Amino acid sequence: MPDATCRMCRDESPTFSRRDVMRVLGTSAAALAVSGTPLAAALPSTKKPPEKSPESVVKLLHDSLNPQQRKAVCFAWDHVDKNNGLLRTRISNNWRITPQQIKSAFYSADQQQMIRDIFEGVVNPNWIERFDRQFKDDLGGFGKQQGIAIFGEPGSEKFEFVLTGRHGTVRCDGNTTDHVAFGGPILYGHAASGYFEKDTHPGNVFWHQAQAANKVYQMFDGKQRKMALVDTSPDEASIAFRGKEGKFDGIPIKELSGDQREHVQKVMQLLIEPYRQSDQDEVVAALKAQGGLDQCHLAFYADEDMGEDQVWDNWRLEGPAFVWHYRGAPHVHVWINVADDPSVKLNGKNLSGALHEKDKK
Repeated sequence: MPDATCRMCRDESPTFSRRDVMRVLGTSAAALAVSGTPLAAALPSTKKPPEKSPESVVKLLHDSLNPQQRKAVCFAWDHVDKNNGLLRTRISNNWRITPQQIKSAFYSADQQQMIRDIFEGVVNPNWIERFDRQFKDDLGGFGKQQGIAIFGEPGSEKFEFVLTGRHGTVRCDGNTTDHVAFGGPILYGHAASGYFEKDTHPGNVFWHQAQAANKVYQMFDGKQRKMALVDTSPDEASIAFRGKEGKFDGIPIKELSGDQREHVQKVMQLLIEPYRQSDQDEVVAALKAQGGLDQCHLAFYADEDMGEDQVWDNWRLEGPAFVWHYRGAPHVHVWINVADDPSVKLNGKNLSGALHEKDKK
């Protein structure tokens, strides 16, 4: 259960054409060149892919909504909420974009199944079981304490479906959102064994990503470790882009040796693996457009070292228009913001965090 005293886990009520540049590139596009070395291929799926695309299910869901439901969960593309700003790009670690819970009488059984089908369509089929474990631990199950919103007109040039809840924001936009991957900033997390997890994070479905990143740190020599290790973690929600002239924490990837760079690529593959292939391809295309991983920095943060074991719980991979912030203490929150152009704003702002002032109380 969330700690009611923690501003990052307090529940809330309501809260980037890529068509040519970032169109789905196919399975081969999951190879991201860093000095000519591709990313490892994603794991093959062992589950049957959905018969319908999640975008087509979004339209079916939209068409099934009655007037009362549409009024509650359907919004104009650029809808601005008085408390949350541009609602479509709002991001937080524990919130419902609309107050109506999925598993409730507000939605019919068929509509609840369509929402589930959309979710399954935007993640890697091999990850569904792990996401369900996170839902059970953090929410009591899929659909509980989760809400949805639909922006624009599904099937048109601009639309997006957003599902939010504790430790999860996913988006389905049919590649209609300009310049960004995933349709906008997303988040995943897990508190598998309590709010304050032990240093080994037992049962956390995302901890292997941090273990892989820490293996890179263990490959560093003394000088590299000094460059990579930063005393204090930034605000985890500060995921707006810094641009090409930005000052980044940590060590530049381009200064690593070949084997170290190869392992960073493996870490990158683990980070994008939970999501469907087309979204993985979008991340690859966006990162390539800004110069690839060679334009990124990798930072590890010395504060909040759970267990004082120098297995760094908090770390960050960041480039001009790429932020993957991993906060592993006291449990896992991962904030993601990826685009092909650093001028893309986050919730109407450039260099500010994703949270509003009310979240900082």
